[in-house]
Amino acid sequence: MSNQLTFLFVANYVKGKSFLKECKALNARSVLLTKVELQGAQWPDTIDEIFFVEDLNRIDELKRAVSYLARTRQFDAIIPLDDYAVETAANLREHLRCPGMGVSTAHYFRDKLAMRMQARESGLNVPDFVHVLNHDLIAEYMEKVPGPWLIKPRSEAGSVQIKKCHGPGDVWQWIEHLGDRQSNFLMEAYVPGEVFHVDSIIYNDKILFAAPHRYWRPPFDVWNGGGLFMSQSVPGFDEIHDDLLEANRKAIKAMGLPYGVTHVEFIRGKADGKLYFLELAARVGGAHIDHLVKAQTGVDLWKEWARVEAAQARKANYKVKKECDYHGGILLCLSKQEAPDLSHYDDPEVHWRLGDDYHAGIVVRSDNFDRVTELMGSYQKRFEEEILAIAPPTEKPA
Repeated sequence: MSNQLTFLFVANYVKGKSFLKECKALNARSVLLTKVELQGAQWPDTIDEIFFVEDLNRIDELKRAVSYLARTRQFDAIIPLDDYAVETAANLREHLRCPGMGVSTAHYFRDKLAMRMQARESGLNVPDFVHVLNHDLIAEYMEKVPGPWLIKPRSEAGSVQIKKCHGPGDVWQWIEHLGDRQSNFLMEAYVPGEVFHVDSIIYNDKILFAAPHRYWRPPFDVWNGGGLFMSQSVPGFDEIHDDLLEANRKAIKAMGLPYGVTHVEFIRGKADGKLYFLELAARVGGAHIDHLVKAQTGVDLWKEWARVEAAQARKANYKVKKECDYHGGILLCLSKQEAPDLSHYDDPEVHWRLGDDYHAGIVVRSDNFDRVTELMGSYQKRFEEEILAIAPPTEKPA
């Protein structure tokens, strides 16, 4: 039997190009299942086969289609390239009895209610929350937990469709607006504070790599109010560094992911200084965080995810090695120009630029943490004056 692997990828967006390219280097065939509307998208030419469907959410139809493909292909792994494909891939794995995360475990990485309950049971701090289900319990919750509160969809990504409510009247009005959809939401206390993210690689139940970062502004504020998305590495000398890594370890263990990549978010409460778990995704972090991590460490999270999947399928050893160790930061925003010219952002610390499709972004890195902070502040002002465009939040992440 050939040692060549075959991976089935499920994608709602054009994601993971370096993952797909790495498959060729790993002697793995790549089969992509995506939406018809992405038929003209720039997918890597290393993909062996692409199949398009009208709707990736029609699970029964998708099972029949993939089962047909499986008549002449043996899938060694089924891999989602975005948050919205996580549960789709889990359903397909269970139907084909393919190795990997099943539906029950996938809920801990997609369902914000399930992941909060699991995190709390594992001893992690979580903001006080209640399921938007029983109205008496919601009323009792608001009497005990002071506002403001956030009403969040259980299965969206990032800050999509989150509603901030300042009083009971706002809450009941929004719940009424949700109608029959309200059980698909949870309500939790709004905790002011600093938001962090940790991006990790896991293999054989061990965290082999973890990179902690601090957002300059909470993603919720950027999503709803506009402005720059900014994140900066948390240095080892920062008091929060080790606490973040420990909380990250507990969160990943609680959700039961034995291998893969994760993006975990925490908030340090301004009032009490405690770290609170926010959410965990079994994917590479969005907003070009992978470019930030690669600039700092030389580790390409998408490529490493491919190597992890190949090693798991072959029951082989896997190691990840940092090629460098810098401090780093990223700035990203919507642009007034379709293809903004960033060539005049030419400090030697600039490692990566994005100027395309009405988006602008820069990654800086340095062996001096204060220099990164200085550049981030300087570029923030220049971006706001020269480039930044503000648009209302959409129903789906970009």
